[in-house]
Amino acid sequence: MTTRPVSAAADAVPAPGVIGIGLAAVLTFALAQGSWQWFATFIGVTLLAVLLAFQRRAEWTPDIRSPYLRGLVAYSLVVGLCVAVALAPLLQRRAWLFPMPGTRGDCVLAGRYAALQAEAAVGNLASGDGAAMAFAQQDQARKAVAECLAATTTLWLPVYGVGVAVLVGACAWFRDRARARARSGSAGQGPVG
Repeated sequence: MTTRPVSAAADAVPAPGVIGIGLAAVLTFALAQGSWQWFATFIGVTLLAVLLAFQRRAEWTPDIRSPYLRGLVAYSLVVGLCVAVALAPLLQRRAWLFPMPGTRGDCVLAGRYAALQAEAAVGNLASGDGAAMAFAQQDQARKAVAECLAATTTLWLPVYGVGVAVLVGACAWFRDRARARARSGSAGQGPVG
């Protein structure tokens, strides 16, 4: 299956798919709270699949102001955004993907502080039911750690997204340039008669 280049006239306006997917990915961040976090991963992967399946770029040209380059920048940034949306819950839970030991340690301290606050909130009632108090402390500590990691992840998520966008943009640019050169080379070798 070969992909055919899109004409420059059709590329004068950004592809609605890129714009729509970009907006949907941004809205995902608003929905990705609490129990919806893993749904954000599903949305990010789905949007990435739709983008890769239906997005076509214009034919490669070396001009920096070409429709090709504008489309490539939009395509790369949206891919980066989709990957960031998909990775967000994993970044919060996996230390190997988000290696910030100081940050994770600070979040654990925030969880311990929340557990102490939960105990102080009930005062003398805590002696009545130790199991319920332990559960409340664990619950408050877990929530505090999750909120701390989510806030830190949000600060670092653009770095991951931009990194993916740069990588995708560079790979696509070199691949499209190689294809354009191969097409021009085969067109120059017409039938000799």
